[in-house]
Amino acid sequence: MVIEVSSRTRSLLALGAAVAVLAVPVRPVTALADGGADGGRKVLTIALAQSVDSLSPFLAQRLVSTTIHRLTYEYLTNYDAADGRTIPGLATGWKSSPSKLTWTYTIRKNSTWSDGRPVTAHDAAFTFTKMMTDEKAATANGNFTANFRRVTAPDPRTLVVELKKPQATMTALDVPIVPRHVWEKVGDFGTFNNDTSFPVVGNGPFVITEFKVDQFVRLKPNKTFWRGAPKFDELMLRFYKDGDAAVSALRKGEVSFVQGLVPAQAAALLKADDIKVNDAPGRRFLALAVNPGARSRDGRTFGTGHPALRDPVVRRALFHAIDRRELVDTVYRGHAVEGEGYIPPRFGAYHWQPDARQKRVHDPERADALLDAAGYRQNGDGRRLGKDGRPLTFRLLCHATDPSETHIGKYLDSVWGKLGIDTRLECLDNVSDPWLKGDYDLAFDGWSVNPDPDFVLSIHTCGALPATPDATGSTDNFICDRRYDELYERQRAEYDPVVRARLVKRMQDRLYETGLMNVLLYPNAVEAYRTDHIASMTTMPAAAGNLWGQDGYWSWWSAVPARGHRDGSDGGSATGVVLGIGGAVALAAAVGVAMALRRRATADTRE
Repeated sequence: MVIEVSSRTRSLLALGAAVAVLAVPVRPVTALADGGADGGRKVLTIALAQSVDSLSPFLAQRLVSTTIHRLTYEYLTNYDAADGRTIPGLATGWKSSPSKLTWTYTIRKNSTWSDGRPVTAHDAAFTFTKMMTDEKAATANGNFTANFRRVTAPDPRTLVVELKKPQATMTALDVPIVPRHVWEKVGDFGTFNNDTSFPVVGNGPFVITEFKVDQFVRLKPNKTFWRGAPKFDELMLRFYKDGDAAVSALRKGEVSFVQGLVPAQAAALLKADDIKVNDAPGRRFLALAVNPGARSRDGRTFGTGHPALRDPVVRRALFHAIDRRELVDTVYRGHAVEGEGYIPPRFGAYHWQPDARQKRVHDPERADALLDAAGYRQNGDGRRLGKDGRPLTFRLLCHATDPSETHIGKYLDSVWGKLGIDTRLECLDNVSDPWLKGDYDLAFDGWSVNPDPDFVLSIHTCGALPATPDATGSTDNFICDRRYDELYERQRAEYDPVVRARLVKRMQDRLYETGLMNVLLYPNAVEAYRTDHIASMTTMPAAAGNLWGQDGYWSWWSAVPARGHRDGSDGGSATGVVLGIGGAVALAAAVGVAMALRRRATADTRE
C-alpha cells in the first residue's frame, strides 16, 4: 500500500509591492487510523540514519540538523504545505520600498520564547547582524545576508533590512531566528554547539530537552506555540547506524517512523501489518562531483585532484559511459527519476532539462572516440593513458554506510573500465576530511533543495571558495566559473519570477556544460510509519509529498496519535541505540567542533 504520488507545482510569490498574507491553517490530508488516545504518554519516535552535525543554527548544514531547527525556531516566513507558496512565519507581513533596497517586516505579537520572554524584532535584527559581522556565524546561512547593508529594529514589532542591491530571496530567508538574550552571551560562534544547556530556548512547535551525540534528540511540545501545541507528548529522534535495525525496530513497534528506505526494505514493509509506506518525489539529487582543482579565494591551490579531470573532454567521456536509466532500474528499483538538471523536477518552475543535442546520452562508443581524438590513447594492455603517458586511475569518494553509492561505484568501475580507465573506490565512514582537503578525484554528492533554490546555487560561486586553504568556505566542490557567477548575481537580483526562473535554468545549463557537477538521479523519499502509532499527519506537498525533511514543521506538528498508542519505553534516557553495520542507508559521521567551520555536507544533507 503506497500513498499515491503526483507531481508538485510551485506557486511563485511575485515580490515587490507591499504584501500581507494571512496565516492559513495546515490540515492533515490523509486519515490513517482513528485519532485520539486512551491515556498514557504518547511518544512519536523517529529512526534516523544521520548524525547531528551541530545544534547551533549558525553552524548546522545536515538535513537532520536543519529539520530539528525548523521544529525549534521560527523563520521570518514559512512555506505552505499544500503548494510551497510563501506564508507568514515569525513575520505576519512584509513590504519593500520602490527601489527594492529596503524591506520592512511586521513581527507577530503572539510569539514567545519557551522561557516565557516575548519574541521581538530585536531578536531577528541580532540574528542577521551577527551573521553579517561574524564570519563564523555565517558558516551555515551566510549567503542570505551577504548582500545586507544594515538590519535594524526601530521597535519590537518592526524589522528593517537594507540591501546593497535588490535581492529576490527576501521572502525566503531560511534562517532560524534565535533569542538575543541567550545568544548575545555566546563568545565564539565557531565553537558554541548549543548543546550544553537544556531545555534549549526556542519559539517553534517543539523544545529540545535532551541530546546525546549519535544516540538521540528528545523534544517536547512548546505549549505556547502560536499555531497551537503538537498533539504528541514527546518527539524522540533516535539514531541507528544500521538501516535494517531501524526497520526491525519499526516492525516491533519500538519506533514510529523510518526514512531513507532502500527498495528491498520498502518492498518488505508493504506486506507488514499496521505499517504504511510513503513513496514520494524527492527534494534532493544524487550527483557525481568532479574535483576541478581545489583552490581558495587568495589564489592558492591545494589538494590532490587528478589533472586529467580538468580537461572537459575527459569529463564528457566519463558521463557518456553512464546509463542513468540502468541505475534507476537496478539500484533504486524505480524509486528514483533519471537525473538531468541540478534542480529536481519536484520544483517545476526551476527544473531544467538539456535539449536533445546537448544531452549527455549513454553512448560508450562516443566516449571512446572523444578520448581517442583528444590524445588519450590506449596502450597494448588496453589501459587509457594520460597526457603524461601514465595509465589513468581516478579515485571515487563514497560513503561506506550507503549501499546505493557502493553499488553505483561498482557499476562505474565496470563501465569506465571498458574505456580503459581504472576506478579506485574509496568508501569511508567520514568523507569530510578528504573532501575539505581536496584529496579526491570524483565523489558522490547530494543536496536537498528548498522551494527557493538560492542556497544550492550559491555553493558553486567563486565567492563560496574558502578565503585561504585553511579558512571557512561554503563551496561544494571548488567550482569557480565567471559565467556562472554572472548569472547567479542576475537571478539573485531579479524580482520577476518568470525572468528569474529563466536565469536559474541558464545557470543549470552552464553547470551541465562544465561537467563538474553531474546529476545521476533524483531519489524518491521512501519512508514508512506505524498506523497504530500515528493516526494522521500532513505531507508536503499535501496531495502526495514527503514527511521527513519538509520545508517547514508540518508533519510532526500536525501528527495525531492513534487511539491506544502510548510510550513503550522505560522513560529514561534513550540510550538503547542499535550499532550494527548491516546494509542500510546511513550517513554516520563524527561530530566535532573543528569540523563545524568547514564541514563537508554529505548526501541528503542540506534541507
